[in-house]
Amino acid sequence: MAAAAGLVAAVAAALGALLMAPGLTQPHGEGPPEGSGPGPRRGAAAAAAERRPPGRMDQALLLVRNELPAQGLRLAALSGACHQCLYQFLAIIPPSNRSLRKLGTAAVMVDTQRPLTLLLNGSVGDRELCKIQYHFGEFGNYSLVVKTLSTSTKTVSCDLVINEGPINSYLPILFAFLVYMGILAILIVGRLFMKIDPVRNWVYKKLNPRETDRLINSELGSPNTTDSVSSDPTPRLWSTASRQRLRSLDTFRGLSLIIMVFVNYGGGKYWFFKHESWNGLTVADLVFPWFVFIMGTSISLSLSSMLRWGSSKWNVLRKILWRSFLLILLGIIVVNPNYCLGPLSWDNLRIPGVLQRLGFTYLVVAALELLFTRAGAESGALEMPCPALPDILPYWPQWIFILMLEVIWLCLTFLLPVPGCPRGYLGPGGIGDFGKYPNCTGGAAGYIDRLLLGEKHIYQHPSSSVIYQTTMPYDPEGILGTINTIFMAFLGLQAGKIILFYKDQHKHIMSRFFIWSIVMGIISAILTKCSKEEGFIPINKNLWSISYVTTMSCFAFILLLLIYYLVDVKRLWSGAPFFYPGMNSILVYIGHEVFENYFPFKWKMQDSQSHAEHLTQNLTATTLWVIISYLLYRRRIFWKI
Repeated sequence: MAAAAGLVAAVAAALGALLMAPGLTQPHGEGPPEGSGPGPRRGAAAAAAERRPPGRMDQALLLVRNELPAQGLRLAALSGACHQCLYQFLAIIPPSNRSLRKLGTAAVMVDTQRPLTLLLNGSVGDRELCKIQYHFGEFGNYSLVVKTLSTSTKTVSCDLVINEGPINSYLPILFAFLVYMGILAILIVGRLFMKIDPVRNWVYKKLNPRETDRLINSELGSPNTTDSVSSDPTPRLWSTASRQRLRSLDTFRGLSLIIMVFVNYGGGKYWFFKHESWNGLTVADLVFPWFVFIMGTSISLSLSSMLRWGSSKWNVLRKILWRSFLLILLGIIVVNPNYCLGPLSWDNLRIPGVLQRLGFTYLVVAALELLFTRAGAESGALEMPCPALPDILPYWPQWIFILMLEVIWLCLTFLLPVPGCPRGYLGPGGIGDFGKYPNCTGGAAGYIDRLLLGEKHIYQHPSSSVIYQTTMPYDPEGILGTINTIFMAFLGLQAGKIILFYKDQHKHIMSRFFIWSIVMGIISAILTKCSKEEGFIPINKNLWSISYVTTMSCFAFILLLLIYYLVDVKRLWSGAPFFYPGMNSILVYIGHEVFENYFPFKWKMQDSQSHAEHLTQNLTATTLWVIISYLLYRRRIFWKI
């Protein structure tokens, strides 16, 4: 244990030293690259740039110099991530005064996360003078020089010049990756040593591991896959350990959870570790549906185990109701983002949330499985007309129920009249759709939440508010999206049925996972037309659109297949370190939310405008939760709900 603590301290020191290197945290002066464009490269523009206020993260300084004597300029910008949006005003640049030899100038800060389109219009007749598409670099210093090339033809040129080169804001990610790869290399070398018999025997004599699987057979854990549980307390090596427990499920859950913790803590303030503003996917959009998926898988295995052990359906139903109630209660009372507004009161209580949606989804899917489960279906004793679908046909009432839910979602989404909005509107509102529907954020989904829950009881700062400048509150865990969350968990339930029906038949299990992934991928391709914005139903995490569910389940089946193959079939990987938080998922999730603003998970930064410092803090906090979950696992402490 002391050696592990020393290793952790060394890694933390190395990570901090690498990420806090001056070259990674502060902008540095660089000359303009060759061929960066015609026009002045230093001089008055550079001198003015040096007098700029300190830059902010994900921004660059743009100095616009107007050499036109007769007219001023109007500068507007459009983000490449904003679909069908209005140009946003940035600055007015006065005309130059040749008699006083004074140029018209204006300095603005521009976004560097996505490519921008700059639009310059003249003040005379509002004529478009030029349009420039460019991806600015963080902390870069640029000049846009507007001048007349020909007075006879009134041809205007707009030259973008780099005064000071941007920093590479992605270097901290590279260094962090190298640090964690170094940790992985150490662990691999250690495992190679563990294959030496004398070394392995000495280590296990010192550690004296104890059996823990029996303590964590719950719906959020991965239940046993055999009917009997060994009570033999004799320590066993991992390589020859009992195969009663599917470590791949806990590993899958832990991987989803750790990414969720990292992005919730800020993800280094990189845009791809934040939720997509509307349509599309980022890393942050992957993890919640994966967690829902693996919860559905565990429901199938857990209920099957409880019923085989002789529990009555009424007793199981009571447990389902109680666990659902606890999850919803914890979500409303403990993990509520409105605590940042002060003590909770009914006036500002957010009703929807992650745990609330998990609790309700668990209630519906578990009750559905309990109600329609059939004795003999798992063992293949039932006769069925199509032997190729043994994991589907015996459960046809469940499929009818899920399809009815999807019909309800489609009807409400595309047919429900929403005041002031077109039927079937799926857009973000705000400045999207050229500003035609500013108060229609989320269409029917947003309208239902505001109507039934009230505007003050839903999420006040949706991801669409930044790029699309929406002003309406919108909750990504709202009522209508819960229908598709149930569908996501139901697809995970199917994965559990495959594991049960084809017990220990690894090739069959993996082939079924692969087939399900292909089917879900084809459905996604049809719904989206393989396009981010132009499909019938775009991929959208805020709406939890049906295409979002099919896409995420496609990825989930493939990911589960790979982890299952590596961890439970070939046993090439123990699942560490993700296995440990996967065993204590609810504790880690609630803990990281409750202690988010406490040391050592957060501290005052020297430079809050540095990706490197944010990444160091967020990775440290996430790593601490992995270590905590490992220590809890070693002490057989598991929080069950």
